[in-house]
Amino acid sequence: MQMRYVGGHIQVYDNCGKFLFSADTEREAREEWEDYAESAA
Repeated sequence: MQMRYVGGHIQVYDNCGKFLFSADTEREAREEWEDYAESAA
């Protein structure tokens, strides 16, 4: 997972650079990542 701060929010990308989702804060991004990872398993 890669997180980038862009225009006041966090954009989350997979390890290949594909955009996955955005979040308002880094904490929210990490929580959403956990949900995303669980649903992909």
